[in-house]
Amino acid sequence: MVMRFAAASAKAAIAGAVAVLVLVVAPPPALADKIRDAQWHLDYLKIAQAHAITKGAGVTVAVIDSGVDAEHPDLRGAVLPGANVMILKEGSPVGWTDTDGHGTAMAGVIAARGKGNTGALGIAPESKILPIRISINREVHGVGLEEALAFATAHGAKVISMSFVSPELDPIEAEALEAARAADIVLVAGVGNLPRDKTVRYPAAHPSVIGVGAVDRNGDHADLSVTGDKVELSAPGIGIMSPAIAAKDPSRYRAGSGTSQATAVVAGAAALVRAKYPQLTADQVVKRLTSTAIDTGPKGRDSSYGYGVVNVVGALTAPLEAESTPAAAPAAPRAASDRSSTGDGISAGVLAALGGGALLLIGGLVALVVLIRKRRSAA
Repeated sequence: MVMRFAAASAKAAIAGAVAVLVLVVAPPPALADKIRDAQWHLDYLKIAQAHAITKGAGVTVAVIDSGVDAEHPDLRGAVLPGANVMILKEGSPVGWTDTDGHGTAMAGVIAARGKGNTGALGIAPESKILPIRISINREVHGVGLEEALAFATAHGAKVISMSFVSPELDPIEAEALEAARAADIVLVAGVGNLPRDKTVRYPAAHPSVIGVGAVDRNGDHADLSVTGDKVELSAPGIGIMSPAIAAKDPSRYRAGSGTSQATAVVAGAAALVRAKYPQLTADQVVKRLTSTAIDTGPKGRDSSYGYGVVNVVGALTAPLEAESTPAAAPAAPRAASDRSSTGDGISAGVLAALGGGALLLIGGLVALVVLIRKRRSAA
């Protein structure tokens, strides 16, 4: 509740404080080159506002994929050695070989650093990528998943991004996913693309994993995105500009579409939440992402959007009370018509602090008046 102050100076002080807070939370957008301009999802997700809060420093995101080109200009300094799990038993070289380009693109969506206002920018540009190269046959499954998950766990990953699908998991792979989640890692995977995939595929279909679908520039469910009751979140996945290997595009940039790109966006969002709130468990991070999602489509969770479209700023700014009380119910999804970020405007905590300061000021004035009256009476 906004309080009315008797003193005009108090109003001016509060107005000044609010103006400063708004400037800190929502800096004006910077000019960008054609690559940055093509990254429509950054404006859609209000990433500039999110980066005023955190850029993901201190968080390692494992990308289990085709490897990562660590020499791409926008990824230099962001990629750890990682591993090629297919030859781990022979003393694996690092995971910097990527002849497919898929892993490089996913790493870029998550952590591309660009240069100033040029080049590609990731959702969590100060996070570190742990590239883990496996043998990917997108018509079948990722070979080496259990070894990759074990490597990611042993090397400090707090988020694991998996942009591939499999019709099923063998018991060892399922146990590896459960072990990774038990090790306090947020697991994210794409639900699959039509027409190749008919239903939500693994690892996204596993209970330990956030299954991610794709939306287009308008925030509508993408036609290529598989639907089903295993979809938990949605994110931009159409025409996502990201780093590319030279063999695929001499410009070193390429736009791609699919639940793979949406998965990388959610993995980046999870990295930002883990950087901002390192005390939260993986389960609490997942709850924060799902409870703050923008409810789009039918009210509540549905088979197209899951809980809704990931709300990066909302996940970073929502109050922490729900996490501090284990028995608390999850926050209700936001209305479909409300597409604004939870982070817009001034938080309840700030208003409370300002209100508390005002009460102290008024209390002090009252005490002063009483003291003066007592002294006059005594005289």
